Amino acid sequence: MKDLKIFPKTLEKENKYIIYLKEGEEISNFLALIGANKGMLNFEEIRVKREMRGKINRIVNCQTANLSKTINASVEQIEAIKKLKETGKFSKLNEGLKEIAILRLENPDMNLVELGKLLKEPIGKSGVNYRLKKIIEIAKENNI
Repeated sequence: MKDLKIFPKTLEKENKYIIYLKEGEEISNFLALIGANKGMLNFEEIRVKREMRGKINRIVNCQTANLSKTINASVEQIEAIKKLKETGKFSKLNEGLKEIAILRLENPDMNLVELGKLLKEPIGKSGVNYRLKKIIEIAKENNI
């Protein structure tokens, strides 16, 4: 088996030895080696399905985390904007900050890239992030 690059593991249980394969590639190679082609194909099908399910779950988890981050940031930004409006400080913001603030209020679920594209003069994600952080910073400075 070692000559064929199949490296089994061993386990002793109740004075008996168990030889097993852990890696999927090794299991598939072993099944092919002993002529269990149908079994190998079934095993590979299961392996591919599991791999695809795992990839899909990772993608969904990543998207969910990103959406959650977007929503949490949006809530903080909207609260800061509303407080600036309530205290009359909003009118003192420069035009760039006002424009992004209004867009954020109108589009609470949009990500930074999408918001940046809606500006009169579109800017990138980092520019939008900078402006929104500046708004939050101004609101905090004024103990709002």
